[in-house]
Amino acid sequence: MALRPRKKYTVYDLQQLKGKRVLTHIHVKSPEEAAAAEEAGVDLMSCSFDSPEAQARLPQLVAAAPHSFLSAATPHGLASPEEAIRVAFRALEAGASSVYCSASPFIIEAMARERIPVVGHLGLVPRHVTWTGYRAIGRTVEEAKQLYDNMKTLESAGAYAAELEVVPHNLATFLSSQTKMLLMSLGSGSGCDTQFLFSDDILGDYEERPPRHAKTYRNFAAEHRRLQQERIAAFKEYIADVNEGRFPASENLIASDAAFIDQVKQVTIAST
Repeated sequence: MALRPRKKYTVYDLQQLKGKRVLTHIHVKSPEEAAAAEEAGVDLMSCSFDSPEAQARLPQLVAAAPHSFLSAATPHGLASPEEAIRVAFRALEAGASSVYCSASPFIIEAMARERIPVVGHLGLVPRHVTWTGYRAIGRTVEEAKQLYDNMKTLESAGAYAAELEVVPHNLATFLSSQTKMLLMSLGSGSGCDTQFLFSDDILGDYEERPPRHAKTYRNFAAEHRRLQQERIAAFKEYIADVNEGRFPASENLIASDAAFIDQVKQVTIAST
């Protein structure tokens, strides 16, 4: 049974919840996933807004989960504050509740000045791994201090939240207590303000081993394989039916009596 419609969160609502409980947070990629997440009762959602296809999909996600707070991830490599502002407003006009941006505080500050609710990124930033490698961030005092400073810079730039990716959980708890921003934990423990997972990880939607920070609750990859075999089998049966004269059968046809066809023949032959 579907849950009763709920009040849609605002950024203000989320800020009032800081320190009170950990919010659930799922990145969705289709209207079906968005509808399922809302019906299941997830607190927050995010989605991509980094390609023409993703941008066209956003209104569908909003329509599928009309009572949910949905943050849209802007493209990486925004060339200027002006471009970032334009992209962000397009996302908001399409129904997003806020935007995610992994760009520098310089770009985020320009967006925040326009009162755009923006989420930054701290810790392991996949687009910046050439500087860090794929590893936990903040395991030395010097790196933890740099992470703290980056957090404060992002806060000063006007971000209302930041994704905190693959940071030691006790350090993440400390950082969360030192900022007004909401810290969204992706592999950074339960001491932050939201617990963030991708639907791909939750659903087991791929063949590779899930990352250490994720937990898989279903095996959709196996279901996809099963469905593909069912597609192949159905197509083979159709081909065999056509080749052996079983399709179309009488129930698939529209019939007319012989007298009608004789009349058609007389009319068409007479007209030639």
